[in-house]
Amino acid sequence: MKTPMTQLDDETVRSMAIGAVFSDFGGKINSLDFHRKDDLLVTASEDDSVRLYDIATAKLLKTTFHKKHGADRICFTHHPSSVICSSKYNLDATGAESLRYLSMYDNRCLRYFKGHKERIVSLCMSPVNDSFMSGSLDHTVRIWDLRVNACQGILHLRGRPTVAYDQQGLVFAVAMEGGAIKLFDSRSYDKGPFDTFLVGGDTAEVCDIKFSSDGKSMLLTTTNNNIYILDAYGGEKRCGYSLEPSPNVIIEATFTPDGQYVVSGSGDGNLHAWSINKRSEQVACWNSHIGVPSCLKWAPRRAMFAAASSVLTFWIPNDSNAEPTRMDTEAGVEAEHPSQ
Repeated sequence: MKTPMTQLDDETVRSMAIGAVFSDFGGKINSLDFHRKDDLLVTASEDDSVRLYDIATAKLLKTTFHKKHGADRICFTHHPSSVICSSKYNLDATGAESLRYLSMYDNRCLRYFKGHKERIVSLCMSPVNDSFMSGSLDHTVRIWDLRVNACQGILHLRGRPTVAYDQQGLVFAVAMEGGAIKLFDSRSYDKGPFDTFLVGGDTAEVCDIKFSSDGKSMLLTTTNNNIYILDAYGGEKRCGYSLEPSPNVIIEATFTPDGQYVVSGSGDGNLHAWSINKRSEQVACWNSHIGVPSCLKWAPRRAMFAAASSVLTFWIPNDSNAEPTRMDTEAGVEAEHPSQ
């Protein structure tokens, strides 16, 4: 599985194939995240598990279960064994323990973050400091600091909010009802947005935002399976793609680390790849072999992406002599700590 990142081209992207399969989940995988610097992947799934993988060796390193709160959205902090996980259960009007700062090393909850009154649908960590953001169906975006229990800031919005930091941590984007994308200076967000983009003609809610690594482009995925690439400076639409509908499954799309390609799931169970510079040209289309993928991300430093439904797959450039690695072994399984 050691596939260090090199300059991608059409041929490399077309050659991507499944290199490892993990099929022992007890339900749908809700979210996944790669660590920015280490070869690690973390998943949160419907079976209330959080699982940590070494992507260089395709090994499951650890599994923890969180029956009290569940495991919904998840993202790494800067530390390779610490994650932020949103709760699925026991959310109520008091804004109970909606977010947890977890240590995978010793299976401890390091801090609870209280405030959201409904499910969290978007979660992201600042790439430069201890700040992170969460967007909830309670129509708020909250800004937090890992070192402090209390919420540091609240934005009240219309509709389903989606959040993302740019790769330098200087700007964050918030999507809201009606296809509006608002950009904030992360150091002075209390002054309001400094720019607003509109995705013209599409009133579906934006369910995911990603910035390209060079900060020049934004990737938007909507609930009706439309994908848009916007210029991150002016908001102009560079290209757009419409995919097959996927009832009850929200798909995800991802940039490659060089920002030159976009890969997406689709309601027909296929994965699609496009070259951004060639506008609407499709570079590749693969059968996902796992139905409609609900999670899809490209690794930051490798020629590899992960796609997941109720099965997790690692995709790498094809070696025609290699067979996919199937790893269903429960490595380092631990029940939740009583406080979790």
